Amino acid sequence: MRVRVEADGGSRGNPGPAGYGAVVRDAATGEVLAERAEAIGVATNNVAEYRGLIAGLAAAAEVGADAVEVAMDSKLVVEQMSGRWQVKHPSMKPLAREAGELAARFDHVTYTWIPRERNQYADRLANQAMDGQATSGSTAPADRSTGAENRVPPTSWSGATGSPTKILLLRHGQTPMSVDRRYSGRGDVDLTELGATQAEAAGRRIAKLDGVDADTPIIASPLSRTARTAAAVASATGGRVRTHSGLLETDFGRWEGLTFTEAAERDADLHRRWLSDTAVAAPGGESFDAVHRRVTEVRDELVEEFAGRTVLVVSHVTPIKSLLRLGLDVGASLLFRLHLDLASLSIVEFYPDGNASVRLVNDISHL
Repeated sequence: MRVRVEADGGSRGNPGPAGYGAVVRDAATGEVLAERAEAIGVATNNVAEYRGLIAGLAAAAEVGADAVEVAMDSKLVVEQMSGRWQVKHPSMKPLAREAGELAARFDHVTYTWIPRERNQYADRLANQAMDGQATSGSTAPADRSTGAENRVPPTSWSGATGSPTKILLLRHGQTPMSVDRRYSGRGDVDLTELGATQAEAAGRRIAKLDGVDADTPIIASPLSRTARTAAAVASATGGRVRTHSGLLETDFGRWEGLTFTEAAERDADLHRRWLSDTAVAAPGGESFDAVHRRVTEVRDELVEEFAGRTVLVVSHVTPIKSLLRLGLDVGASLLFRLHLDLASLSIVEFYPDGNASVRLVNDISHL
């Protein structure tokens, strides 16, 4: 019998109260054959996602499956289980091994990434598990497969342990849209002459930083303004640029190219709600909450792939603010209270124990 396993996991705090959900369907009819959900105490998103996969594979075996199609919105888990990415983080290795041992029992297993909106069933189960944990005050072990203790991360400012992954955050240089202060999301505009000069200055600054050399990964949003800024840095460091669509700016939909005033006049009520509720999306676009979720996934991928190293991310205002928000472990109000200049440099470090440290914000001393 061929089945489809949809699995998800989440953590409110990353690490924080976590849970997973998994559903097994008949691959031909879509009929639900089994469900699994559990609160797992304090854990990270990645641990919860792997636990969801493990539960889904175990449930598939219980219903008698011999072929499994796994579908998840965690690119990290899908890529690692497909063998395209190495599993480097110590806490992930036993989970990946357990999932691999379960998968080996089937005649055939495939792994496919799906967008979050197509994984709502498993997402709902995971959130129900976390909601129940919050209500009951459950303190279940964070990760029984690794023997990790259930504990809140150290609250003292110096409590982080291990070698951090240092992420240098560079905003792109000036564009014609930024000159006119227009919403500039997915529209592919290039740098102005000043913007190119700013990018070159940022490149010279970054090349002088400790830990930066030709082997330092440079990950950029694929749009022209970020790709060209990243290329200027690569020219200074001797490094190579790789693009990642998860670092794209917010999709402003039908507000793309409008000024603040023009958007407010066109959609007065929606614009007011958008400014006060990060779950509200621009017309035909995406919400800030959606951006934060995809940027969180990018952060997880970078910390996994480049554990203990320095990485340069060249991106836009909202993704950079989201990464700083993750480092500070604060709410969405940061999006409206933090200013980032063009070609500004910020630095955040993420530790293997779940702690983080913001080292620099909006530095433009090189301009």
